[in-house]
Parts: sequence; structure tokens; C-alpha cells
Amino acid sequence: MGPIYALVLAAGRGARFGGALPKQYLPLGGTSVLRHAVTAFAAHRRIAGVQVTIRPEDRGAYDAALAGLDLPPPVPGGAERQDSVRLGLEAMAPLRPARVLIHDGARPFPEAAMIDRVIDALDQAPAAIPGLPLGDTIKRVSDGVITGTIDRSGLWRVQTPQGFHFDAILAAHRAAAGQAFTDDAAVAEAAGIAPRIVMGSEANLKITTEDDLAAAERLIAARQGDIRIGQGFDVHPFGPGDSLMVCGVAIPHSAGVVGHSDADVGLHALTDAILGAIGAGDIGMHFPPSDPQWKGASSDRFLAHAAGLVLARGGSIAALDVTIICERPRIGPHRTAMVERVAAILGIAPDRVSVKATTTEKLGFTGRGEGIAAQAVATVRLPL
Repeated sequence: MGPIYALVLAAGRGARFGGALPKQYLPLGGTSVLRHAVTAFAAHRRIAGVQVTIRPEDRGAYDAALAGLDLPPPVPGGAERQDSVRLGLEAMAPLRPARVLIHDGARPFPEAAMIDRVIDALDQAPAAIPGLPLGDTIKRVSDGVITGTIDRSGLWRVQTPQGFHFDAILAAHRAAAGQAFTDDAAVAEAAGIAPRIVMGSEANLKITTEDDLAAAERLIAARQGDIRIGQGFDVHPFGPGDSLMVCGVAIPHSAGVVGHSDADVGLHALTDAILGAIGAGDIGMHFPPSDPQWKGASSDRFLAHAAGLVLARGGSIAALDVTIICERPRIGPHRTAMVERVAAILGIAPDRVSVKATTTEKLGFTGRGEGIAAQAVATVRLPL
């Protein structure tokens, strides 16, 4: 049959949602909306590869959202959705796909079974579209007044991914350039291709409003009912230097810290807390201090690795709480930056991260100014 590829569209601006960050990059369940969508295809046994289209100015958000996934470079999209699809298909053409599934990056939950239904239908038809029959009564309205009832029999609301024989949909998009169609099925229909409808999924919602995002969070919470708690602790002595890293933020100080990596006690404690929550050992097991490749390494790599293990198990990070213990330097002025940095590393909302600070009232090694410590707690959700 030939390889099957997925094209995920992430070049939209989401004007109806509002906000500076496009909706496909918004945090959702410990990662981003887009990562949920892309990983559904990247992890599917019948999908050979995934191509994403983006706006060039969103490259930073794209890199953060999909860090660690084995994907080709994103393709710059066009002014309209239809343009982005055509450009994405053109970029994929050298791979010679037999079939392609085209999916909106703002739909985070394309279930594996639904993807299979689309692929299977392509054995009998040149195009296959998932959808759901309308269950509500449909009214025609003018100026706020109902003017009639529409027969809903035979009416479906369609979703993505929409599947096609690759050469046919590429030719259809080339022929439709400059026209305005609402989805790829309409492009196919204009080219004389009759798509087959397959059953979609109520869970395959599209993030259009804040209510949609809240509904997606509730869906994740319902699926991830195994709640785990982990703790972490780390300590480093002060040494030569004029600054230190704490929770990913460089803080000027009269001393540095001694450690094999960048000795960030906050990120080390958080990493251990996440690993503990999923029973995955400790930071030393994953990044041995005896390994020279980690000398001076940025600790954000350790934290991102721990988060990746959670995601690989279908889980999400629900909350993080870290307390920095030292007499000096002062943590308070840097707290907001630390929260934002930890949230950015993990792709979660800042309100899921808490950074606090305390002293030991001049007692012990931290009280004597000999070093700095941190303790952390992580709450993780995993599927039951």
C-alpha cells in the first residue's frame, strides 16, 4: 500500500481564542495542545512520519512544544489554512506517501482507534472523513428570531484527521489554490472526489475557546486518575564564583556553587521529585556524576528528561512545589522569573509551579552560609 504520513496544521492564529500565544501552543495537561496532537500520530504504529506546518514567527514556541520528538523541520504555512495544507503537502511529496492524514493542531485528542478507522476506509475510498451525526435539533435564525427548523437527518459535523490518497489530494489542492474552502474534504469534493464518512469521537474536540480548553483539561483529569506524589532534596556547597543557578535563573552572589553540572539545587530537587512520583529512581541514575558529558551541563535538560518520562507513560505534571533553603542570596526578587522558567521548561502553566524560600535561622551549614539546599514535591497524574 505504501507509507502513510500525517500533516498537522499549526499555522493558525486562533483569533477567536484571543491572547498573545496561539491556541495550539497553550498548556494542556502538563504539555501543550500541539504536542498532544502530534504525539498521537508519532506514536501510532501505522504512521510513517509526521510533518507540521507553522508560522515562521512561532518557531520558538514550536521548538519548546515539541522538544525531544523525532520530527522533520516544520514547514512555513501560508496566509490561509488551505495554503498551509498545500505547502505542507508539497514539502512531503519527495517522501512519496501513498496516503496522508491531515489534522488540525488545535485538536489534541485524535484517538488511535479513530485514526485506524480513517486509514481502513482509505482501502475502499480515495478520501475518508471522521464525523458525528447531529443529535440536536437545528434551527434557522434571522435577527435573533427562529424562522424555521432544518431536517437534521443526513447531517454530520466533521472532524479531523481527514484522510486521502496523497497524489489525489495534492492535485486537488494545487487546482484549488486561490479559492476558499473550509476543509480538505471540500477541496476533495470540488475535484470530484467523494469522501467516505467514518465515525469520529466526542473526545476529538477542537480548542476554539477557553471553555474548550477547560473541557480538555477535565477530559485529561478523568483519564489520568492515578495520582502520584514524589519528593526531592538536593544540596550544594558554595565555592569560587560570582553567581549561581537556582530554578533555571542566574543569581549574582559573592560565591558560586560546587557541583558536576551547573549545580542548580532547585531543578535537581524538582527532577528527583518527578522521578520519585513515577518510581523512576533518582537523578544520579539517569545522569551519573561520574559521566563527563554532564560536567557543567544545564540542569534544564535533567528536568525536561524527567517530564518526558511522565509524558511517555501517558501522564501529566499536575503541580510542583520547591522550597529553596539558604541565608543568602535572596530568592524573593527572582521568584517570578523562577516560576516562569520552570513552567517553560516543562510546558505547563505557571500557576502549577510554586517557588518558596526559607532560612534555617543561622543554624546548620546553610545558616553558616556554607551552601544552599532545596526540597521539592511533585504531583503527577498517570492513567489508571
